[in-house]
Amino acid sequence: MPRSNSSLSLVLALAAAAYVVLTGLTLPPVVASHFDGSGAANGFMSRRFYIWFMLTFVAVLPLLLVLLPNLIVRYTRVRLNLPNRDFWLAPERRQESVAFLCRHHARFGMLLTIFLCYVHWLVVRANAVAPPRLSSGMLIAGLVVLALLSVAWLGVLLGRFRQIPRKSG
Repeated sequence: MPRSNSSLSLVLALAAAAYVVLTGLTLPPVVASHFDGSGAANGFMSRRFYIWFMLTFVAVLPLLLVLLPNLIVRYTRVRLNLPNRDFWLAPERRQESVAFLCRHHARFGMLLTIFLCYVHWLVVRANAVAPPRLSSGMLIAGLVVLALLSVAWLGVLLGRFRQIPRKSG
């Protein structure tokens, strides 16, 4: 992964971890952590376990989603399934194609980190009222934004490899 994306992913993961810990400490000793479709709490866990649980999802999981594909693509001879694979993975273009894939996966990892921090924020807000209640509308809005950005992310990925540049001259 290029250094700037690597550094940015790491900084975002550390910031997300700090955010979860600092806001998690404001939660009650027993946290409402699961909610039904109407937003009513129906699952609980200790604050300590909730913070560790969210740290795993907010910081560790997105980094793994960035680093593992990066390691696999760069350091193994895995057969990638790309449009026009023979062209884009030809020896003279492979390094550039792999670099793009790594940068693009880093962007998705950062998007996932931001979304999961948003979900944590919703849980913190839900636990600030009695009885705890999650805003289903805000969760759905966040999911819609994530879905739209994921489709755009996929469109950029496929668009990059679907067309073979024409030779000039």
